[in-house]
Amino acid sequence: MDKKQVAEILEEIGTLLELKGEISFKFQAYFRAARSIDALTDEIDVYVKEGRLREIPGVGEGLAEKITELVTTGKLKYLEELKKSFPESLFQLLQIQGLGPKKVKVLYEKLKIKSVADLEKAARAGTLSNLDGFGEKTSENILKGIEHLKKHSGYSLYSNALAEAEKIITHLSKHPKTIRISIAGSLRRHKEIIRDLDILVSSKNPEAIMETFTTLDSVETVTAKGETKSSVLLKSGIQVDLRVVTDTEFPYALHHFTGSKEHNTAMRARAKQMEMKMNEYGLFKEPSDKLIPCKDEEEIFEKLDLSYIPPELRENMGEIEAGARRAVPLLIEEKDIRGVFHTHSLYSDGAATIEDMAKEAQRLGLKYIGLSDHSRSAAYAHGMEPERIKKQWKEIDEINKRLKGIRILKGSEVDILGDGSLDYDNAILAELDFVIVSVHSRFTMSETEMTKRIIKAIQNKYTTMLGHMTGRLLLGREGYHINHKEIFQAAKDYGVIIELNANPHRFDVDWRYGRDLKELEIKVSINPDAHKVDGIADYRFGVGIARKGWLEKKDVFNTMGLEQIMKFL
Repeated sequence: MDKKQVAEILEEIGTLLELKGEISFKFQAYFRAARSIDALTDEIDVYVKEGRLREIPGVGEGLAEKITELVTTGKLKYLEELKKSFPESLFQLLQIQGLGPKKVKVLYEKLKIKSVADLEKAARAGTLSNLDGFGEKTSENILKGIEHLKKHSGYSLYSNALAEAEKIITHLSKHPKTIRISIAGSLRRHKEIIRDLDILVSSKNPEAIMETFTTLDSVETVTAKGETKSSVLLKSGIQVDLRVVTDTEFPYALHHFTGSKEHNTAMRARAKQMEMKMNEYGLFKEPSDKLIPCKDEEEIFEKLDLSYIPPELRENMGEIEAGARRAVPLLIEEKDIRGVFHTHSLYSDGAATIEDMAKEAQRLGLKYIGLSDHSRSAAYAHGMEPERIKKQWKEIDEINKRLKGIRILKGSEVDILGDGSLDYDNAILAELDFVIVSVHSRFTMSETEMTKRIIKAIQNKYTTMLGHMTGRLLLGREGYHINHKEIFQAAKDYGVIIELNANPHRFDVDWRYGRDLKELEIKVSINPDAHKVDGIADYRFGVGIARKGWLEKKDVFNTMGLEQIMKFL
């Protein structure tokens, strides 16, 4: 069991204790320990083997025993006993936006609500308004939350799906009967959320590949097993479909099972116009049905008189027309990123020191890191008063003198207040290298009000970039309503950069707006929104989203070197 899994279980225990009504310090201790473990640079089993668990902040003797039991056995008796206190269906309520353990406890105890179905019935009947802590609009908001939950049921975040896919790919690629192997489907196209995983293998012995696949340790249930396709449900809850084809069929199958359906339909239509037939088995000359040999996907596009279309673009949103014109953009790559902005430290809600964050950025080959802890209004995130931010500046200066090859830039993620003004006065803002402005409150404003609020913040002469433009949390919260065209025009007029927040929970700005940004020549900054050392590398996920939005190196702000960045700032 790795540190992430241990942290998730400790958070689950904290939630269960809060649900039981335990005193605050008891459940908060589990949340604190979970954050500390998630932020470790070494794996948790190292601390267990070396007897160093008590060195981890927030881990006392009792927690150390529980963590040892988890890591060595994969189970925890204490957790199993806690779970018996509640119906299993009750935990689904915690996935609904706006419902925390305290409110779920009230619903369970006062109205005997045990499931999402029970809650929906009560909300529609209007019985929630009689409960303490449930306002007039509670029923309406809960019904919206239930609708959102149903809509995204069965989906996973990109990062979670990728982690599972990479484990399977690593295992199967070592199999002696594997010739070629690749991720396919929506994961290969870098969609922001993933319903299931598609993996393609070429082999002369599909039975051997299927046997290995269906007996992997991560498999919970085998739902189908055949000679060319098998499906499993992983312990993580993600479904995986594995297809095995001949090596001759591999390029055609890879294109077909990468999708999207709309892209494939358009490609088949193009093939038909050129007197060819296209499917997952090959590209054939009509009427003879003779196979047109292609060793890889590049050759398939070439035979159809198209330049190569990267997987991220295959949504039938103009990519085939661009391929016919030889106008497919040269998309940004991971290696183009020179530094990152939007990172947090222990000064606000981060889990690592400034120096540790900088050293990790340096290890990743980056040349600068923009530190941007929260401003004072973000009390939930330990937002900084002016005195603390000045103390932080001194620490940054000292670290910059010591560290070579990396530069820490002084910034802040400044709250956009309800009226559009910023959370710091101009005297503080003027001293910062950069300012990210973000909305963290009053999400239910009308589209007109929210748009006006954000535009006013953009107009502040010290604003450098707009953070997570819609405030969405994938699989958790819909974004607030805005007029993106008006906001983009304001960003263009005032020279403000639009953030592409690369945190897998956000991926905000949405990739579908990429070409609007290109057309207006608005720079995009791919920011990790990192709250721990491991989070800095999330910029790589953001590169995939940028590629999906047709963005090139020239469109992205943080592809510039340190000297160019400082000149711009």
